[in-house]
Amino acid sequence: MTQSTEQGTIWLTQDAYDKLRAELENLKGPVRQEVIERISAARDEGDLKENGGYHAARDEQGKVEGRIRQLEDMLQRAQVGETPADDGTVSPGMKVTYKFVGDDDDEAETFLLGAREIEDSVDGLKVYSPQSPLGTAIIGARVGETVAYEAPNGKTLEVVIVDATPFTG
Repeated sequence: MTQSTEQGTIWLTQDAYDKLRAELENLKGPVRQEVIERISAARDEGDLKENGGYHAARDEQGKVEGRIRQLEDMLQRAQVGETPADDGTVSPGMKVTYKFVGDDDDEAETFLLGAREIEDSVDGLKVYSPQSPLGTAIIGARVGETVAYEAPNGKTLEVVIVDATPFTG
């Protein structure tokens, strides 16, 4: 789980740090090498101006190198922290379930309170930033409490915290 705690610092659980580190090592090793081999093979085919395989491999190389830089930057700024306490109080690193107040038909929704950078690694679970309007409003709230926040459209919404448990990945 990640959360910005001060300008530039990113808070990570040990599990999130380990996953990002493993992704970085995979990209810097086997993935980077495979892209380089594809570029080399495509280059050997001749005319590069009309060589779709070459251009596709170069585009892929740009994406891989960009992700490597992003991961290196995140891991360099990372502060590894403990998983939040399982005490029903909402804090970054928790899986939070909430329901809108007054909407009996509304189903409860669950999300991870953390930085959006790890959204791809949480298997379809929505990730809301602690700095988002909802995230800011619910930090420190306890299960069963109702909190109000101003949505981006200017409306004030109320939610009740149904559950809050540490995210374990």
